[in-house]
Amino acid sequence: MNVEKTILDGVVIIEPDVLADERGFFMETFQEKRYQELLGADVRFVQDNLSSSKKGVLRGLHYQAPPFGQGKLVSVLMGTVLDVAVDIRFGSPTFGQHIAVELSDTNHRQLFIPVGFAHGFAVLSDTALFAYKCTALYSKEHDRGVRWNDSVLGIEWGVADPIVSEKDQQHPLLADISKEYIFEP
Repeated sequence: MNVEKTILDGVVIIEPDVLADERGFFMETFQEKRYQELLGADVRFVQDNLSSSKKGVLRGLHYQAPPFGQGKLVSVLMGTVLDVAVDIRFGSPTFGQHIAVELSDTNHRQLFIPVGFAHGFAVLSDTALFAYKCTALYSKEHDRGVRWNDSVLGIEWGVADPIVSEKDQQHPLLADISKEYIFEP
């Protein structure tokens, strides 16, 4: 397994070992002990989510407010997405910065996004099946977001006219999010 650190502290790209031959491939997508050694012994996944989206769909930028902040281990089971993590930890030297990583069913990459980051993705293929492992249960009351097209973030999503939910269109800009709902570095 190859692990690549990013400019955002704690956000890592994981490339699992893939055994491939003429029949197809096999890969271990998660093994608790190995991932705890990699991500920290306090990282425990308690919920798995799966979403299916068509080309041009943009989901995000989502996070959960304290005390229900979610870390996420994300991967693509089918298709290709541009996956984005944004540092929303007030006081962090990388506050407001983001990384964008292409995840697909052919590169098998995973991205770990710790608590304190907003997350979103745009579908680049005809369809995409997207898997999340989460470190906290979903809490509708703590569900928050940052506007996907905030010019301060400067995210290039890779889709010309994204299909965005009404809810995601209404998220506040980064400058307008409340500090009471944000994490410290």
